[in-house]
Amino acid sequence: MLRTQSHFAIGLPVSGHLLMAAGGHAEEMNQAQALVIVAAELKLFLRPGRRGGPVRVTVDGTCSLGHVVQSLGVPLTEVGRLLVNGEPALPGQRPGGGDVVTVDPVRRPQHLEPARFVLDVHLGTLARRLRLVGVDTAYANDAGDDALIEQANAGRRVLLTQDRGLLCRRKLQLGAYVRGARPDDQFADVLDRFAPPLAPWTRCPACNGHLSPAAKGSVDPLLRPGTRRTYQAFSRCQSCGQVYWRGAHSKRLEQIIDTAVRTVSNATGE
Repeated sequence: MLRTQSHFAIGLPVSGHLLMAAGGHAEEMNQAQALVIVAAELKLFLRPGRRGGPVRVTVDGTCSLGHVVQSLGVPLTEVGRLLVNGEPALPGQRPGGGDVVTVDPVRRPQHLEPARFVLDVHLGTLARRLRLVGVDTAYANDAGDDALIEQANAGRRVLLTQDRGLLCRRKLQLGAYVRGARPDDQFADVLDRFAPPLAPWTRCPACNGHLSPAAKGSVDPLLRPGTRRTYQAFSRCQSCGQVYWRGAHSKRLEQIIDTAVRTVSNATGE
């Protein structure tokens, strides 16, 4: 299961009508307000105009902390701790006028038992890299949002996505926002955040199945003549039957694996 400092992995619906950033309207200024201090690591989720410092929000006594945080744009999956006036608080607590709310990020590494993921359709390269280093990674390039949430919940998988709205869905049990525009940065972010156990060359990059050594004779009919002459060691996916060998591209893959090992080692301090 996913362990965080508090149980903030379950998204809550955004209720923007329950609060608003303090603005220039006189009636808003007369309403009770709370001050929300968002950690620097989470300010990327705020609108640009709110990133300069604490945010004042109007509160009506019915909106929860979870609603306040997500209405500002920060998914609760990214929150590691909430404080109200310096005291630990839960997402269901209701802030009052004059309260100071502190929103801290998830503490890294965020341990998973077991480390399993499902990725949305825009993260195909990241999925293949996670499989390359042996991380259990479900992915389909045609999966819809509802199907992703159902798959994540059923398999106790963390849904990795850059869709903030998806992370805020009430039904989602485990999720995480992937930082970075390039696959290299996304890969590093996931490994740094979760530090999953690595087992390179054990999963099929195409389908996530397990790889096992295959005698050359058993796969010989599937090989091209040049491959048959040049290579002797092969693996085959137990699920889809795909055959693999260390070809000309293996040096690049080894570099990806070496970088992954270093990233996880740095994240865990080992």
